[in-house]
Amino acid sequence: MAQHPDKLQLGKYGIFSAAFELQPAAVARDGFAELDAMGWSTFWIGETTNREIFANAMLLLGASRNIKLASGIANLQLRAPVSMNAGWMTVSEAFPDRFILGVGVSHASFVQRALSGVDYDKPLTRMRQYLDEMDAAEFVCPKPDNPRRVLGAVGPRMMRLAAERTDGGFSYLMPPEHTARARGDLDSASSPGAKNLAVELMVVLDTNADSARDTARRNLTRYLQQPNYLNGLRSFGFTDDDFGSASTPASDRVVDAIVAWGDEDAIVRRVREHEAAGADHVAIQVLTSTPRTMPHAEWRRLADALGV
Repeated sequence: MAQHPDKLQLGKYGIFSAAFELQPAAVARDGFAELDAMGWSTFWIGETTNREIFANAMLLLGASRNIKLASGIANLQLRAPVSMNAGWMTVSEAFPDRFILGVGVSHASFVQRALSGVDYDKPLTRMRQYLDEMDAAEFVCPKPDNPRRVLGAVGPRMMRLAAERTDGGFSYLMPPEHTARARGDLDSASSPGAKNLAVELMVVLDTNADSARDTARRNLTRYLQQPNYLNGLRSFGFTDDDFGSASTPASDRVVDAIVAWGDEDAIVRRVREHEAAGADHVAIQVLTSTPRTMPHAEWRRLADALGV
């Protein structure tokens, strides 16, 4: 495959976590510096009702030296395109080559619950228009040389839009089969291999099947209520019976497809599956039974296992 010198470089392995969101700012800064020292290439943060994404990025990047930070995702429902563009430009100029803006449309349930008067309709059309307005927005401050942007994408059309308009796509909660499809979608809309495909992978470092799956299910419940994720999983043969309900747990089949559990070797095998399917970067989200505690021990074990 041809090399693309301007392709976004995220490194092979990163961390996705909300653990710092639950800590005071000073604790979060110290924890992030420790994560940087472990050698992880990129750290991914989300945005719902936690810290504002650009303020959070400045807080964490200022406490570190080398690690990149990516938003996975910055919620376009929360700000006008001119504000999104200004935040992107500001952080990218302050920390050259260390910030990647991941933009996403969020979920209908969040929009309806938290944002009065905002409609969640035609997400692909909304994203296309939003990118147009971002690109047309005025910004009079110093600009970064090469700002980077990706799209949060599950469906094929959003992934192809990511290839057409950004540096690539970021997928969440999907099995390796989706990674293979996403790679094809990106390559169909751009020069093959030119666009970065980053994928999130939930993991539980626990060799006991019952307790590992229990930890996974507690973290999956809210995601297995979101139509975009469910539609993505249905396209790979999962059904409503797999997703569970208020009274029925999600099936072992869907848990095992989404979440890698076991020892370090088991986690590395799943990472390799995503890489073999076409992922350029795997963002590992460590799940534990104590989500308010930063999982530094688990991050270090996986850093050693993956050779970061």
